[in-house]
Amino acid sequence: MANSKRRPLPCARLRPNGLSQVEADRRLAIFGANHADASQSRSVLRKLGQRVWNPLIAMLLAAALVSGLSGDVGSFVIIATVLSLSITLDIVQEHRAELTAEALRESVAIRADAVRDGKDVTVLVTALVPGDIVKLRVGDLIPADGIVLDAQELEINEALMTGEPFPAFKTDAPCSAASPAEATNALFAGTSTVGGSGRMLVVKTGGRTRFGAIAAALAANAPPTALEQGVHKLGLLILRLTLFLTLFVLLAHLVAQRPALESFLFAVALAVGLTPELLPMVMTVTLARGALRMADRKVIVKRLSAIHDLGAMDTLCVDKTGTLTEAKITLEAHVDPKGRPSDRVLSLAYLNSTFQAGVRSPLDDAILSARNGAIDGCVVRLSEVPFDFERRCLSVLVAQNDEHILIAKGAPESILARSVAVDIDGLAHPLDAAWQQKMRDIQDQYARDGLRLLAVAVRSVPHEQQTIAVGDEADLTMTGFCVFADPPKQDAASAIEALTSLGITIKILSGDHGAVVSHVARSVGLQSDRIMTGAEISELSDAALTARVDNIDLFARIDPDQKRRIIAALRHRNHVVGFMGDGVNDAPAIHAAHVGISVTGATEVARAAADIILLAPDLSVLAAGVREGRRTFANILKYVRMGTSSNFGNMLSMALASIVLPFLPLLPLQILLNNLIYDLSEIGIPFDEVDPEDLAQPEAWNMARILRFTIIMGIVSSLFDVITFAVLLKLFEANAAQFQTGWFVESISTQILVIFVIRSRRMPWGGNRPHVILIATSLGALAAGVALALGPWGRLFGFTPPSAALLATIIAIAAAYLFSAEIAKRLAVSSP
Repeated sequence: MANSKRRPLPCARLRPNGLSQVEADRRLAIFGANHADASQSRSVLRKLGQRVWNPLIAMLLAAALVSGLSGDVGSFVIIATVLSLSITLDIVQEHRAELTAEALRESVAIRADAVRDGKDVTVLVTALVPGDIVKLRVGDLIPADGIVLDAQELEINEALMTGEPFPAFKTDAPCSAASPAEATNALFAGTSTVGGSGRMLVVKTGGRTRFGAIAAALAANAPPTALEQGVHKLGLLILRLTLFLTLFVLLAHLVAQRPALESFLFAVALAVGLTPELLPMVMTVTLARGALRMADRKVIVKRLSAIHDLGAMDTLCVDKTGTLTEAKITLEAHVDPKGRPSDRVLSLAYLNSTFQAGVRSPLDDAILSARNGAIDGCVVRLSEVPFDFERRCLSVLVAQNDEHILIAKGAPESILARSVAVDIDGLAHPLDAAWQQKMRDIQDQYARDGLRLLAVAVRSVPHEQQTIAVGDEADLTMTGFCVFADPPKQDAASAIEALTSLGITIKILSGDHGAVVSHVARSVGLQSDRIMTGAEISELSDAALTARVDNIDLFARIDPDQKRRIIAALRHRNHVVGFMGDGVNDAPAIHAAHVGISVTGATEVARAAADIILLAPDLSVLAAGVREGRRTFANILKYVRMGTSSNFGNMLSMALASIVLPFLPLLPLQILLNNLIYDLSEIGIPFDEVDPEDLAQPEAWNMARILRFTIIMGIVSSLFDVITFAVLLKLFEANAAQFQTGWFVESISTQILVIFVIRSRRMPWGGNRPHVILIATSLGALAAGVALALGPWGRLFGFTPPSAALLATIIAIAAAYLFSAEIAKRLAVSSP
């Protein structure tokens, strides 16, 4: 591929008979397959490197390395195994999602008619190479970038690439336009043929196309996700706590002239004990379960962290067409110049749409669907003036009942400019200023209701005239309007209500007219009075847009780059932003959002940029996805709160005790055993239920609240540890082994049992019940920990059997701690 950039394109010399199959295969080997999303699938090494670069993972790896170098092989194996399983599961899930997306792409694989060896053959679009000659017909997608060889009224829809809704006319005439979008002989991958026919010479394929350049840019500059940002901050928080405690303990031990090696190993054990080793595993398992549940709802999750981001999302930006509306135009009314229903207007429009020779527009389809009956009388098509975007109208000449009639339909302003009269009950009235104002009032009235108008006019021509030209579109008589609507989806209002009830603000980003956007917003229950247009946005700097973006509900007449600017502005306002789109021009906004959402029928580059792909363009499934994301985050946050507070409390107690005691409060091996058993007790958290209030509002990472919870609950835990120390030393006069055994049992019991206290905001007996897996893992780990300390094999870890009185005292201390923890929890979870 590197060499291909230096050599001239082999298509520079046109071969009239096309390429030979041998030459095509040779070029395919040089230039690669013709699809734009090849770069979206990253190598395993890149995926691995991205995860290892996370501060929390890096800290765990450092702890494992230090443990291994210091001779603590058991700790090294435990941390390395947990990290390996977590990272592997995460990469495998992402790879499976990529395979699913690839299978989806292959299931709708597109073919093209190319000229090979002088013959017309049908080949997969992915097999096209520079130098191929491709035939184009109505409905064909443009498979690559190229130039027009010949064209017969060739019209291309470039909306997905340029944002311009009207088809562009293409010719084979040389063009010197500086902008590719203005080049009348240039064709671009991802666009489609909507009129005429022609042939193109393929010049660029795959990642070299404009389409592919967008995809490559998206892959190269991925912004951090909300989950990644949160875990990064959490890693830094834990790193600070770890450095503070370990350096404090190490310095205190050295000042007290404790053995240096013993002090170092104890400090290492503290560092490992403070790190939540299972957090990557808990996060990955929780997210993977969420992805499986989303798959059951026909939603492909390409990136596991998108499940969390979807739950944390507080602002969703959507396009209007196809998301809130059916994207299916219907004929709502047909009225005369007075605004009264008129069957004559529909009959004339029906004849025009029936006898036009070019490709029918969605408006034509709506007219034909609205009148399924046969044509009245004998009507013969004589001639036509095709539609073009300068005139913005289309005329046909028909013979009906020995009369030749020119029937024109088109944009109201174009038809009115060619009219001299209006038809009222079969009588022509001059189109004076009063009638012109009446026509404008009718248009404004329907526009406010989000409807689109098509004007219809007629003119009698001499019987001997058999053809018409553009000059004949004059002196018309206006007969009325056809009124069209793109109705809101039936479930759009309920889906919007479900999302807003979850605390999500919805903003519409549309290229349509402001009045239409406002009408659709009102129809689905959204605010519609705070609107900003693309013209206004173009006058604002990024800082000014950021200052105003929160107070705007609707954005109308905006271009693709303005969509991206809006998303960026919302992110600067600390919102977690989702964007749902399906076109090439939506890809930058999809990429810029925390959660990029696309649909199965979207362009390849939009699907490649998205994190979540819906198998139906339906907002209702997003509400379920949001709840799933919040359930996922709530369970992740449970582990974070439990792990950090418990570990901080234990390590704080050990740090203080190690300074005043003549022996270590726990041996390094006992510290790691305690930490391992506690981590195993929390394996069931991904399966646990959550409180309804955890699903009601979006919640992102809040380091202040996590630190508050950690400090409050950690101090309460340490307070009861101090009580335990005093009881062991003063009441029972315990030696080192008895002290370590008693505190180990108290510590592991309170750590595990408090899970059932702090897993819910509510009272342990009044909230949702813990999942049976969490009960099994927690109580099973508690039983294993107590058995290790009290059983015959406890001596292997430095334990000694305690007396019955000591065990009874420890049980009483644990009960008092659980009661206090319930009180402290309410203070810890309240807002700072």
